[in-house]
Amino acid sequence: MHPCRSWILVGACASWLIPFAAQGLVVYKWTDAQGVVHFSDQPVPGAEKVLTSSLPGHAGIMGQTAPSPAAPGAKPKTDKTLSTAKIAIASPAPEQTFSGGESVPVSLSLDGDLKPSWTIVWTLNGAQVQGQSPTATSFTLTDLARGVYTIEATVTDGGTGESRSVEGVTFNVMRPSLLSPQHK
Repeated sequence: MHPCRSWILVGACASWLIPFAAQGLVVYKWTDAQGVVHFSDQPVPGAEKVLTSSLPGHAGIMGQTAPSPAAPGAKPKTDKTLSTAKIAIASPAPEQTFSGGESVPVSLSLDGDLKPSWTIVWTLNGAQVQGQSPTATSFTLTDLARGVYTIEATVTDGGTGESRSVEGVTFNVMRPSLLSPQHK
């Protein structure tokens, strides 16, 4: 193709795209249970609306959520959000040792109650703990083999799609040996 024709083609395409670029786009952002952030042009339950801009010097996503219309004279929301909530694993204690056939109590410490839209996924050594309610803030682990374990929790707000992993706690399980049963 002749170089002059290439520039004419580029100019024609640019003049066709400029009206669309000036409008900006709406993109939906959410974080899945594994903490991976996703973007889409289609709405997803729990996703937050993110506006894009084509203003000079502001390419791409602005990081601003779409403003929601507020009633005149309405007070700003002071609801606790996942990012501001104080969340930690309260039990077991770090490096705590359990012996014999002792069960291991597991609990999550929250400042206040679990919001209705929040869910918890518990993992033990990287595998999801099965049989737990997604709103269970405490439960008991039983019949664990001898070894070192790490318990972790990920709290997700189903309303906003926000997800937050709590720092894991490592604990030990000791079992009496058949060769040395007096040591429990």
